[in-house]
Amino acid sequence: MMLAQEFIRQKRDGRELASADIAEFISGLTRNEVSEGQAAAFAMAVFLRGMTRAEAVALTRAMRDSGTVLSWKDIGRPIVDKHSTGGVGDNVSLMLAPMLAAAGAAVPMISGRGLGHTGGTLDKLDSIPGYVSQPDIDLFRKVVKEVGCAIIGQTADLAPADKRLYAIRDVTGTVESVPLITASILSKKLAAGLEELVLDVKTGTGAFMATAEAARELTESLVSVANGAGLRTSALITDMNEPLASAAGNAVEVANALDYLTGEKRDARLHAVTVALGAELLVLAGLAKNAAEGSVSLEKTLTSGAAAERFAAMTRALRGPKDILEKHKSLLPKAPIIRPVMAEAEGIVSHIDTRALGIAVIELGGGRRVASDRIDHAVGLTGLAGLAAPAGRDHPLGLVHARDEASFARAADMVRKAYRFGKAPAVSSPVLTRIGPETL
Repeated sequence: MMLAQEFIRQKRDGRELASADIAEFISGLTRNEVSEGQAAAFAMAVFLRGMTRAEAVALTRAMRDSGTVLSWKDIGRPIVDKHSTGGVGDNVSLMLAPMLAAAGAAVPMISGRGLGHTGGTLDKLDSIPGYVSQPDIDLFRKVVKEVGCAIIGQTADLAPADKRLYAIRDVTGTVESVPLITASILSKKLAAGLEELVLDVKTGTGAFMATAEAARELTESLVSVANGAGLRTSALITDMNEPLASAAGNAVEVANALDYLTGEKRDARLHAVTVALGAELLVLAGLAKNAAEGSVSLEKTLTSGAAAERFAAMTRALRGPKDILEKHKSLLPKAPIIRPVMAEAEGIVSHIDTRALGIAVIELGGGRRVASDRIDHAVGLTGLAGLAAPAGRDHPLGLVHARDEASFARAADMVRKAYRFGKAPAVSSPVLTRIGPETL
């Protein structure tokens, strides 16, 4: 094995790293033969010098191979998943996994916890009483095989090198490196044994990639490296200049998802993104000839109730309530204070600082300031006004679900400050661009 310091020197000096050397370095990191200091130096060298596509593919594969790689050969269905770069009110996974399962795919969805101002699917599922969000691999396999989908958290033996390298990046100012983000996301997806993947890359005031240019750079890297590593992948760049769902939090987003699945209420932008991502996956998996046919198939899973039943079956199989569809309003935790936030003047919503709404959820206790924080699953925001919506005496900006008066007051102030009023902006599709391997 090349000395770690020589390996780092090569990247520091802008030379291309050999795939075998990358694999040895990541293997050494997994075995604790590479120090944290050396891993940090490597991350900074990549941050400053970048990586070629071949290097990023090699890094992704090496991180995939640092732990268990799942196989689903006995399933008999296409193995698919979706990944979002994160946003506010983004609960798409909760609906899309059962919709895809009802449309003929198998969805072993391994999700994360909240990061920064964005919510985490795993935190949302933890608001369901009894739901085992981190089962052992045998139960995970059983649920995917019998139900068609299972949404769980990352287990310790899937891509452990990613977990170690991410923790180092988090404290060394190297999180924002596109090659390192790419390898981090894709190594876990490859370790999950996927055949097809669709990516939802957010851009706007509530996204990590705030500009269209940054979002496109990351999207092209992800699509290129994923396909280079043997995973059929395409991506949609979607708008996050306002919350995707009208709810932001944990239990409130689960309730929103169940309303969506049962047809009680469906937010229009949320529906557009969910169906577009699902249709893209059905085409990739050969379950639809084109996006239009895929969309029709997904709509049928909703109107027939099949998608809602898959969610209920998944919940039961993972030790949650048997009657989640019928009784979610009484089963999910509720905050003691639920009160509207009114705008200070009449007007039309012209701009939303979506990130600030995510921060308001953290202020309420629905997110983490530090990794060890316990989450209050009951708190959050609902009924959030979108762009071009009226605000004033008869039209609140939203409802704050708070644990106490003090946190309500702080969050309400943050919600008010997140909204600006003026001329109604043009309302367009939240799906901005599609990027597939053929478009690169």
